Amino acid sequence: MKNMKLGVLALTLLSFSFSALAQDVDRTSFKAGFYAGLPVGDAADFSSFGMGLDLGYHWGVSELFDVGVATGFMNAFGETETVQMGEIELETDYNDFQIVPLALALRIYPTYAFKLGADLGYGVGIDQGNEGGFYWRPTMGINLSGNTELNASYLNVNSNEAFDFSMLTLGVIFLF
Repeated sequence: MKNMKLGVLALTLLSFSFSALAQDVDRTSFKAGFYAGLPVGDAADFSSFGMGLDLGYHWGVSELFDVGVATGFMNAFGETETVQMGEIELETDYNDFQIVPLALALRIYPTYAFKLGADLGYGVGIDQGNEGGFYWRPTMGINLSGNTELNASYLNVNSNEAFDFSMLTLGVIFLF
């Protein structure tokens, strides 16, 4: 009987916890923005600058959480490398690295003005020879106003071919 009372108490507390999280919060919004970034790791060998477009749709699940979908476009500009070998000078042009992310998004709101989150999915490679790979992008943002956010993120695309593209980004997002 004591175990049954403890079980009922635990179930009641769990129900209240879920109902507190499931409050009706209308933070549903379409998001669009842009970012600039610096490639790091392997990506810094062939690129020194990247830019991108962010598109997403988020649903407010509770006061603390949003879930959604994310996509966009990212382009890391390929560099030209010159190698001098005695009298011979060789020039190599690296192609731009381009992806279109298809991802699920999660955002956590510790406060109204600050958020943490991540996008997880697949980065579809659209430039020649780029097969894409697992896409993940942890991010943090600060609300500048009711519909504008400044965010910083680490963008990573990891392919099965042992290629790892990484970039640190800073961007602006607008909510509609």
